[in-house]
Formats: sequence, C-alpha cells, structure tokens
Amino acid sequence: MTITLYHHPYSRAASVLWMLEELGVAYDLRFVDIMTGAQKQPEILALNPMGKLPILTDGDVVVTEVAAIGLYLADRYSPGKLAPALDDPARGTYLRWSLFAPSVIEPGSMAKAAGWSVKAGQAGWGDYDAMLSAMERAVSNGDFVLGDRFTMVDAIFGATLRYMLTFKMIEPREAFVRYAERLGARPALQRSDAKNNEIAAAHGLGR
Repeated sequence: MTITLYHHPYSRAASVLWMLEELGVAYDLRFVDIMTGAQKQPEILALNPMGKLPILTDGDVVVTEVAAIGLYLADRYSPGKLAPALDDPARGTYLRWSLFAPSVIEPGSMAKAAGWSVKAGQAGWGDYDAMLSAMERAVSNGDFVLGDRFTMVDAIFGATLRYMLTFKMIEPREAFVRYAERLGARPALQRSDAKNNEIAAAHGLGR
C-alpha cells in the first residue's frame, strides 16, 4: 500500500507533510496547483467533493481534513507512540486538543479577525479570550501537549498555532512562542519545512 499526499506547499497539506516525516513512513507527494484551480478538477473532486487540500490516500483509503489525517496516520502507523493507546488515559487529552484546533482555534480566530458579532453561547468556538486561555493552558504543562511526550496532537494543534503566530493571526503569548520554538527544533519539522520550500521554489511560488 502506498501513501500519497495531494499537496501544495501553501496549503494545509504542508502540515501533513510534517506528520509523515514524524512517522518516518514512505510516501509520495502529488503536486496540485491550487493557484490555477486544479483542486476543482474532477479527479480531485472524486476524492474530496469540497475540492480542497489536503487529501491523503493509503491504498484504497481516502482521508481528508488535517486533524482526521493526523489521527488516522498515528493510529495506523504509530499506535502507542504518536497515538496514545486506546487504554491510555492520556488519549482523552490527545483527542480533545487535536479536535480543538479545527473546531475552535480556526473559526474563533477568523471570527475575531472578521469582526463577527456572535453570542459566545451560540458559537461553537465560544469566547475568544477564553479560547486563548485554554490554548495557553494546553501548552503549559510541559514541552508538549501531553507533557514531555510528543504525539500527533502537537503536529495538529501545534501546526495551527505555529501558522497563526507566523502570520500574526493570534496574540504571541510567551507560552505560545516557546511551544512553537520547541516544535521548530524537531528534525522532522525542519525536514518538512525544507521540502515545502523546495517544492515552492521548483514551481516558482513566492509569498
């Protein structure tokens, strides 16, 4: 079975590349030119009707959405290591913060930036300041979300936070900055950053 990541370096697929490097498994990259709308072509829509990246195929299995891809990969290729075992009490915390990134951080930050007026009790992401405090708490119990143990939650939650810090989309609290620095020191993340930069250069892409 071959893992293929449908990829563009300026999409969320860049984070999945980091996940694959952390796993140390063999994979193929398939470049999808989102700048020309290639993600809306029939072949891609057959895999993801949303016409968005990332898309990961593993043999006949198709997985989309960054958090879902990360959880799938860790359970399949690193159970008990990058994914806490099913009977590990830490698995609850692992799942909690893995899903917090796409369901709270991303929409909550977008709502703040767009100036949306919503009632915290009616919005799935709740109150923005409470969100930041919750995030700060999540990364203040050790080097990683599960303390001294790096797991796939750090590639899910951490990639979101790291991206937002880079583009000044979130308040650079000291706990966030230090956590991002610890992630940035990981060889797998450095390799994935280098690959994303190489692919961007090869296709003449610029920020």
